[in-house]
Amino acid sequence: MFRQTSEFHDWFAEQRAAQHHRVTPAPLRELDGWSFEPGTGDIRHRSGRFFSIEGIAAETDNREVAAWSQPIIVQPESGILGILVKEFAGVPHFLLQVKMEPGNINILQLSPTVQATRSNFTRVHQGNAVPYLEHFLAPRTGRVVFDALQSEQGSWFLGKRNRNMIIEVDGDVPVRDGFCWLTLDQIGELLNVENLVNMDTRTVLSGLPDGWAVQGRTTGAEGRALHGTAELLSWFTEAKASHRLDRRRIPLAEVGGWAEADGAVVHESGRFFKVIGVDVEAQGREVSRWSQPMIAPVGRGVIAFLTRRIEGTLHLLVKARTEAGSFDVLEMGPTVQCTPANYEGLPAGSRPRFLDEVLSAPPGRILLDVVHSEEGGRFYHAENRYLAVEAPEDFPLDAGPDHIWMTPHQLGAMIRHANHVNVEARNLLACLRFLR
Repeated sequence: MFRQTSEFHDWFAEQRAAQHHRVTPAPLRELDGWSFEPGTGDIRHRSGRFFSIEGIAAETDNREVAAWSQPIIVQPESGILGILVKEFAGVPHFLLQVKMEPGNINILQLSPTVQATRSNFTRVHQGNAVPYLEHFLAPRTGRVVFDALQSEQGSWFLGKRNRNMIIEVDGDVPVRDGFCWLTLDQIGELLNVENLVNMDTRTVLSGLPDGWAVQGRTTGAEGRALHGTAELLSWFTEAKASHRLDRRRIPLAEVGGWAEADGAVVHESGRFFKVIGVDVEAQGREVSRWSQPMIAPVGRGVIAFLTRRIEGTLHLLVKARTEAGSFDVLEMGPTVQCTPANYEGLPAGSRPRFLDEVLSAPPGRILLDVVHSEEGGRFYHAENRYLAVEAPEDFPLDAGPDHIWMTPHQLGAMIRHANHVNVEARNLLACLRFLR
């Protein structure tokens, strides 16, 4: 435990100095254990486990582009993202881990107590056991604070979900090397540091129920909401019923506009993302050496909520958003979610709605502005700029059928349900909850 957050930074620097890791980009065809499948061109592991890179063709009436095809990660298994919480002197503390991921920009980031795929915790790779896993598997002795299946990035994963959990314990929990207890106030401070608190920690914390102290207050509802819960759920159901998502898995070799070049799979325009390979040497992981393909985005993304105070209560503009790999037709997402570089040179009608309002906002209307990494186990150097921007006073209350105003409390309540709120909105909401 740290009395001051500065003590954590000293400890984190010691962890960084003590751990030795190496991530080396490598041509896809030279990855140990991975190969392009004859005929389809799909990238698979020789064990038939872990994940594969395949192709998908999608058509929808809920995106700027109506039809496209792309590579996508197929990983049908669900992992566990779990955080232990325990009171010390009446103050809840959360057990986090300094964890290496090959795609992290700075290699080490703060992860949940447990961050493991099913292949990890069933030890398909014959590696070491996952620490603290017993607290998250039934039968368990702790109290369940939060437990829900949540989606991952639908733009790069096909129907991928992980179990997000917070478990409160009373008994003694030995602190292993590389783990630490932090209060919510301390985590809130660390969320303002670029590329430190990883995506998996943020998504789990987004499910923190009302009543937990954050920066001297609680996460409970405040003020009056523009819409009631029944109205919000009806809007969500209407959006899913009125939009369509038609998709089919196709061989990677048949994905139009994509081809193998310089040891990677890239789009002919140079935009969107690449599928690259890496060789990894890691200390403190279940396996110390491995190779794998990864998604490497081209350009930094923007994830933003437009905000507005309605009758004195903060509201967020939520969008019904469809992705090629969405588990359902759509989920509740942030107002803006895109990589701006992908739309450079296109007319205004082809750009994501409200993107320009977010990017052109004066500093006085920006409530939150921080850069965070995305999941470093599958994505290489994937960053997003997380923003909360106050809408101008003349911004309409009715922003169209695919948008609706919700309070942070209401959006947090939706996270209790599987596949209601996408991972980008969950991550952004986690940051907003810690605003001073």
